[in-house]
Amino acid sequence: MSKVAGTPVLILKEGTTRQRGREAQRQNIAVARIIAEVVKTTLGPRGMDKMLVDTIGDITITNDGAKILDEIDIQHPAGKVLVNVAKTQDKEVGDGTTSVVVLAGALLKKAEELMSKNIHPTTIATGYRKALDKAIEVLDKIAVPVDLEDEATLRDVASTSMRSKAVKFFRDYLSDLAVRAVKSIVEERDGKLVADVDNIQVIKKEGKSIGETQLINGVIIDKEVVHPGMPRRIKDAKIALLDCPLEIEKTEISAEINIRDPEQMKAFMEEETRMLRDMVDKVKKAGANVVFCQKGIDDTAQFFLAKAGILAVRRVKKSDMEKLSRATGARIVTNLEDLRAEDLGHAELVEERKIGEDRMVFVEGCKNPRSVAVLIRGGLERVVDEAERSLHDALCVVADIVKEPKIVYGGGATEIEVARELRRYASQVGGREQMAIEAFAEALEVIPQTLAENGGHDPIDVLVALRAAHEKPDGVSYGVNVFTGKVEDMAKLRVVEPYLVKKHCISSAVEAAITILRIDDVVVAAKPPPSKKEEEKGYGEEY
Repeated sequence: MSKVAGTPVLILKEGTTRQRGREAQRQNIAVARIIAEVVKTTLGPRGMDKMLVDTIGDITITNDGAKILDEIDIQHPAGKVLVNVAKTQDKEVGDGTTSVVVLAGALLKKAEELMSKNIHPTTIATGYRKALDKAIEVLDKIAVPVDLEDEATLRDVASTSMRSKAVKFFRDYLSDLAVRAVKSIVEERDGKLVADVDNIQVIKKEGKSIGETQLINGVIIDKEVVHPGMPRRIKDAKIALLDCPLEIEKTEISAEINIRDPEQMKAFMEEETRMLRDMVDKVKKAGANVVFCQKGIDDTAQFFLAKAGILAVRRVKKSDMEKLSRATGARIVTNLEDLRAEDLGHAELVEERKIGEDRMVFVEGCKNPRSVAVLIRGGLERVVDEAERSLHDALCVVADIVKEPKIVYGGGATEIEVARELRRYASQVGGREQMAIEAFAEALEVIPQTLAENGGHDPIDVLVALRAAHEKPDGVSYGVNVFTGKVEDMAKLRVVEPYLVKKHCISSAVEAAITILRIDDVVVAAKPPPSKKEEEKGYGEEY
C-alpha cells in the first residue's frame, strides 16, 4: 500500500506481507543463527545426536547436519538457504555439512555486530570475499600432498570423518573397507583420476552387527532367481546382460485371431513355444550360464533356461545393470540377435543367498571390478541407516582425496591457522573492510570453540592455548583433543581431513552468509484461500 497525492494505491496483492531494512536483515540473520544453534551441538566426536520424528511418527536418530536440516522441514526462506548449502556440501564433497552451517551462522552473527556499528552490508560482503580469497590461499599453502598409494593416510581421512558418528567403535574396520572400495573404482578421465561414489552399491540389511558389514568385489542384486528348477550357485559364471524381454511381445495395434480348428490352436501354442525355445537357444549358443534381464522372462522361457542349467534373474533395475556391466565387463545387449560370446561378462561366483527375510543374488570375484558393493549389517533399522550415512561420508572423503590429493589437519587446527593469517592480512587492507576480515577470522574460530564446548571443556581456555600453539614455527598442525581438552599435534593423533572438504565448507558458508546479508526486503505472497473441500474439512479455520 502506498499513497500518491493522498490517494491510497494498492501495489501488492491483499494479504501480502513485507519487511524492509534492518528489520528484514535482523530477522533473516536471527533465523540463520537459530538453525546453526540447532546443529551446533552435533559437531565433533563428542557431539550429541538429534531425535527427529516426522509427521507419520517415523523416528530418525542422527548427527548428520544435512539429514537433520532435511528432516525438520524449515519453512522460513532465509532458513532454506542454509538447508540448500548443507545439501550442496553433502552432494559435492560428502562431509562437513554441520561445519558449513555453524560457520555460516557465525559469519552472520559477526556481520550483525558490524552492522550495529553502522558498517554497510555491502562493505561487509566485500570484506568477506577478500577474506575468502586469502583463506583459500592459506589453505593451499598449509595443505599436505598425499600419495594415493599411502593407504594408511587414506584410512586416517576416512576414520576422521566417522569419529563423530554412531559407528565410531567400528571406524577402523569401516575406514579400511571404504578405502578398498574407492580404490577399486578409480578411473582416469581427461588425464585426471576420478572416483565416482555412485559406482559403489550400498545395500542395507538388518541382522548381525556393523562389524559384519562386507565388501563384495562385484554386485548384489536385490532379486531372487526366477525359477525353482534353476541352479542357485554357479562357479566361473559367464554373464549375459539383456535389455530385452525373453517373452513374446504383444503387437502395437489391437488384433483379433479367429481359430475354428483345435489343430490351429495347437499350432499357435507350439509356435509360441518354439519362439521362446529359440530365444533360450541363442543365450546357450553365446555360452552364457547366467542371465540378468532388465525386462520380463516368460514362464516357458524360464522352464527352458532351467532345463539348460542357466541361472536367470528378471526385472533388474537399470542402475544395477550398469553396475553389473562395469563390474563383470559384460555388454548390455538390447537385441537378442546381437548376443555374442564376446558380449559376456565374467565372475568367479554367482550365488543366491538368504539375507534376513530376503533372497539376494551375489555376483562375486570379478577381476578388476569398476563397480563394487557394500552389504551393511546392523542389529536395528536405525543403526543400519546411521551406518549407511557414516559409510557414505567415509567413501566421499576418500573420493575427495582421489580428486584432489591433499589433506589439512582437523581438530580446529586449520581454522586457527587461517584465522591467524587473516588477522595479519586485515592490517594490510585497512579501512572498514579490515573490520570485516577480522570478523571473518573470529567466525572461523567458532569451529574449535564448538569442538571444545561439545567435549565439555572451557572454549576460552582452549582458544587461548590454540592461538599460542600456532604462533610457534611448527604449530600449524596443533588442534584441540576433544577427549582431554588439551592442545595436541593432530598429525600425531592422525586427525586429518580432505583439503577439498575444508575449501568447499568455507566457500559455501561465505556464499550463504553474503546471500542472506544482502537481503533488505522480504515480500511474502498472500496464501491462497482454502478450497471448498478444505473448508468442509475445517482446514481453513483458525484456532
